[in-house]
Amino acid sequence: MTDDHKRNVAQKADQAKKIDQDWQRELSPEAYRVLRQHGTERAGTSPLNSEKREGEFFCAGCGEPLFDSKTKYESGSGWPSFYAPKEGAVGTTTDRSHLMARTEVHCAKCGGHLGHVFPDGPQPTGLRYCMNGAALKFEPQKVEAKNK
Repeated sequence: MTDDHKRNVAQKADQAKKIDQDWQRELSPEAYRVLRQHGTERAGTSPLNSEKREGEFFCAGCGEPLFDSKTKYESGSGWPSFYAPKEGAVGTTTDRSHLMARTEVHCAKCGGHLGHVFPDGPQPTGLRYCMNGAALKFEPQKVEAKNK
């Protein structure tokens, strides 16, 4: 077992051990409501809707890389939308709340609720990962200084 794999296993175990009070202490009230209580932020309220820079989107709960900015697009839904997550970064479950069946998306590492995925996205996947901005953190790509 490599050191990286051992660290990853230990981090996942730590995330699983967190209790509700730990999450409340570490997250903003809105991030806690979305990630831990399966809430939904109001459409159009996330500053990440207009984020156009190159970079990565991470889980606001555990810091796991979830989406590359190259997969982000304007869906018109009012929530940050992507056509594909990073490999192995998210999991899905069937959400039967609100008298309908939808596919819920959660962070594969900490289990935090991210949003839902719908089959009406652009190619190449045809999927729309409609994410709550409160469940995400964005880190812009670092610009390397050019040698003169």
